[in-house]
Amino acid sequence: MSFRDLIADTLRTLWAHKLRTFLTMFGIAWGIVSITLMVAAGEGFSVGQRRVAENFGKDIMIVWAGRTSLQVGGMRAGRAISWSAADYPIIQQEATACQWVLPEVGNSVPVRSAYNSASLLVTGSLPPFADIRTIPVAEGRFYNWSDVAEARRVAFLGSDAKKQLFATRSALGETLYLAGFPYTVIGVMQEKEQDSSYDGRDITKIFAPFTAVLRDFPNPPPAKPTSLDRLLVTPRSLELHEQCKWQVRRALARLHQFDPRDEEAAGVWDTVENNKAFRQMTDGMEYFLGAIGLISLMLGGIGVMNVMLVAVRERTREIGVRKAVGATRRAVLWQFFLETVIVVFLSGGAGMVVAFTLCAAVNRLPMPQYFAGFLVSWQTGLLSFALLGTVAVLSALYPARQAAAVDPIEALRFEPGG
Repeated sequence: MSFRDLIADTLRTLWAHKLRTFLTMFGIAWGIVSITLMVAAGEGFSVGQRRVAENFGKDIMIVWAGRTSLQVGGMRAGRAISWSAADYPIIQQEATACQWVLPEVGNSVPVRSAYNSASLLVTGSLPPFADIRTIPVAEGRFYNWSDVAEARRVAFLGSDAKKQLFATRSALGETLYLAGFPYTVIGVMQEKEQDSSYDGRDITKIFAPFTAVLRDFPNPPPAKPTSLDRLLVTPRSLELHEQCKWQVRRALARLHQFDPRDEEAAGVWDTVENNKAFRQMTDGMEYFLGAIGLISLMLGGIGVMNVMLVAVRERTREIGVRKAVGATRRAVLWQFFLETVIVVFLSGGAGMVVAFTLCAAVNRLPMPQYFAGFLVSWQTGLLSFALLGTVAVLSALYPARQAAAVDPIEALRFEPGG
């Protein structure tokens, strides 16, 4: 029998047992749909969390000044610490594992445009602030190094701040009066979702060059005019994260005379550590969901094996006749093996089509904040087909070997139900 005839004979046999074939295929298809959807859902949660985290900042550490809790150099504990504008250039130079050490200072001030007025937070830092804090530009530009060097009175508006001051009118080039100082609007922020903050949502703020804010809106007494609210620090890489944090603590401790191990003196909101913990949780959830899908697929494979073993028993007399008229053990083995493989791969392909279609349909709907949708990648498809191939081979081998091992004389004597 040629391979083409073998395929045709196998398909005729499957069609003759339509209900059994359909139920077998449904089990495999359900397993493929389960594993694909569960892995895609896990990836969607992981990506969603990452996007939300990046809306606040990209792997940043926020360093606040506090009070000393340890004695050092004969100085008492409980001493108040305050960062100064002179600190950040020194720390940037000494903390070699850090990419950026940025100062930040901000205060609420009365703001007036030609159309409305409000009291808004004006915050100042350096140009990399827009990148590490994810401040997307909708119109115009963010302030640059020249603006900082010359302490220019230019303003970049949060999306809500722009609406409050200018409504639907264009704000670019307009003049704002911040506590009486004229500032020119150079850009407007794109709207963004933000689930956490340390001083309010970015869309409600006005951003200006650090030097201008420090000059025009310094922290009020008893704080020094050059005092900072906080430092924003980013490591050069995630691997250098802990080294960067320690170098910043060490430099600040030297400048302000406290123990670098004193976490009360220099409090750190470590979003890098928080994101690592959350990623571990979402990765674990993804592996767990994938394992459940894998179990479903394996159960489907066991179902296929059981059905094929029943088929071998039901067709014992047929196998005996075929062997009696010259069919070889190899031909019988191949027929049953092909039956199982065809069932598994047809149902697996149908399952993949259903899974990808469901993912595409669901992804058209509005998604919750922490969920990016059912994200299916080529790696997921490749993994599913690799698992499917393994199930096909394991499900097919034993029944096919059982069929090939049937003795033709005993098979011809076999009575169904006997």
